[in-house]
Amino acid sequence: MGTSPRLFGLDTVMIDVVLKIAGLPSRGSDAVASDRLVTAGGGFNAMSAAARQGMAVTYLGQVGTGPFADMALDALARESIEVPLPSLEGLDLGLCIVLVDDDGERTFVTSPGAEGALSAGDLLRVGPDAGDYAFLSGYNFVYPQIRAAMMSWLRALHNDVVVAFDPGPRVLDIPKETLQEVMSRTDWFLCNRSEASSLSGDEAASASARTLLEVTGARGVVVRDGERGCVGALVDGDVLEVHSIDTPVLDTNGAGDVHNGVLLAELARGTDELEALRRANIGAAIAIGTFGPATCPARDVITERLAASY
Repeated sequence: MGTSPRLFGLDTVMIDVVLKIAGLPSRGSDAVASDRLVTAGGGFNAMSAAARQGMAVTYLGQVGTGPFADMALDALARESIEVPLPSLEGLDLGLCIVLVDDDGERTFVTSPGAEGALSAGDLLRVGPDAGDYAFLSGYNFVYPQIRAAMMSWLRALHNDVVVAFDPGPRVLDIPKETLQEVMSRTDWFLCNRSEASSLSGDEAASASARTLLEVTGARGVVVRDGERGCVGALVDGDVLEVHSIDTPVLDTNGAGDVHNGVLLAELARGTDELEALRRANIGAAIAIGTFGPATCPARDVITERLAASY
């Protein structure tokens, strides 16, 4: 019997400074936060979600050295996420200031750090085997200093490694040729409705998922559609429209990451696509009722909600 598939996360880990505010202040004014949180974020969110579903996870990224790196390494260790690359001396992780308003919407200000110093040599140290999963984000291809290394690694990747790609909110900042090449190698293309619309020209989630499946998603395209749930367009022709579950909205930060992590862990487990999407919806719905980005529930919690919700 072979080993279970592993998830290799390449979406960069940073430190999130999360501030809960009533609304974004106008230019030159001030706002007082009602709550705050300093935590590992970025790629940590999806990886921790997958780990909490029982999947073995490796972070194939650079954390550097310093107080922020120490915080990230502690968080990764608590989730049993392996970090095989040696830390770069003299450069700490970057920060992301996350402003969460009363509607749960989040606004980001990013200051990059050691996570952007990943080299082609680093990526050659360890990698996925056939059957493993690799999770990439648009942030891997926005910044020129790591784009070349990532593209070289992706081109050499074993054809039987399952590539999942979420382009993220900066999808339009990725060079067109790079984006096309990454999408052509992607097995599972994961995005929200706004990102899908900007790429496909279609407004509806189901229409954009079908359109995107023509150019990416060798196995499928999943479009997250907020309170409406998600749509999965599968390569066999099925289009699964999966409604969300009712939940109070406290903080949407990291909800898409939770959805991605749960979905990939379930697909790797062999769960059928419909149940995997339902579980991903439940995980994301529970997460947005909790302050902070990496708030995915454990698999047994999702299982308890599954029968009652669908």
